[in-house]
Amino acid sequence: MASSSASSSASAAAAAASPAPSDPPVPSGPATASGTPAPPAASAPAGASPDPASRACNALRGELAALTTEAFRPDLADIDRLPTLDIARIMNGEDAGVPAAVAARLPEIAAAIDATAARMARGGRLVYAGAGTAGRLGVLDASECPPTFNTDPSQVMGVIAGGAAALVTAVEGAEDSRELAAGDLAALGVGPADTVVGVSASGRTPYAVGAVEHARAAGALTIGVSCNAGSPLGRAADHAIEVVVGPELLTGSTRLKAGTAQKLVLNMLSTITMIRLGKTYGNLMVDVRATNDKLRARSRRIVALATGASEQETEAALTETGGEVKHAILVVLGGVDGRTAARLLDESGGHLRTALRTAHG
Repeated sequence: MASSSASSSASAAAAAASPAPSDPPVPSGPATASGTPAPPAASAPAGASPDPASRACNALRGELAALTTEAFRPDLADIDRLPTLDIARIMNGEDAGVPAAVAARLPEIAAAIDATAARMARGGRLVYAGAGTAGRLGVLDASECPPTFNTDPSQVMGVIAGGAAALVTAVEGAEDSRELAAGDLAALGVGPADTVVGVSASGRTPYAVGAVEHARAAGALTIGVSCNAGSPLGRAADHAIEVVVGPELLTGSTRLKAGTAQKLVLNMLSTITMIRLGKTYGNLMVDVRATNDKLRARSRRIVALATGASEQETEAALTETGGEVKHAILVVLGGVDGRTAARLLDESGGHLRTALRTAHG
């Protein structure tokens, strides 16, 4: 849950600009999951029978009103009347509670990481699936793995409802289709070796739930990352990671606290999985792929930090190994040539510490 300090700072600032007697009243209605009132639902004219579309819309409204992530905050009803600095302070206070909410789910996160790493060590893939902001966060995390950890682009992937176009613009209706998710994962050939992570702030997005359901039926490991407790996504997955950050500053704008929470969880899933797979040496990114000047400079710095080698020794080792950082470190610390370094790393499954032990006999 969001920290009490965040809530109290928000309440205090909002109270300082409480509505004057002539202001319109705060909407009232049935209590939401957070205990705050929800706006009243529209009703059909007396004697009228709602059409199927209206009934479905009303049912969805009721479902959303029960979600913590969609709850209305009466204490922030006048936030638009506050000075900009006060709004920024409230928003910062709200965000401050996110790490604590993530911390409450660390055991679940760790269990999901260990299970993911075990499958990836056997050649499996990590696939994120989501819609809107959640889908974009998954694609973003996946896209960072090749340059950071030298993974093949097919090892960590993100699929988003509506495809590539949905990365920059909304694709209407795509998130509502379980079948679309199943088709996207079937096209990837998801199976028992793989891990599929459904990402959805609400935990009810049909695309994310459908992705997890399809993946689980195919024998894949499944993880559900959401921001509501007891979510359909969590129930559908092998591992439920439900980071409850509370109602948003702007009602239902889950790119805010919920988006931050999801980003923190995905950071952990990919980064710690890669640590478990031997993609680091200590806290150094020894599998970094040097694809630009900055990364080439970073590669040299990493070799020097790991080995204490001089600039000349570092350059020689990188030349010997074709620019491969992990291999170059093994050349320096293990006293072997580039070809032997490659063989030892291959035999150790890419774990530098294991290869070094072998090199030293």
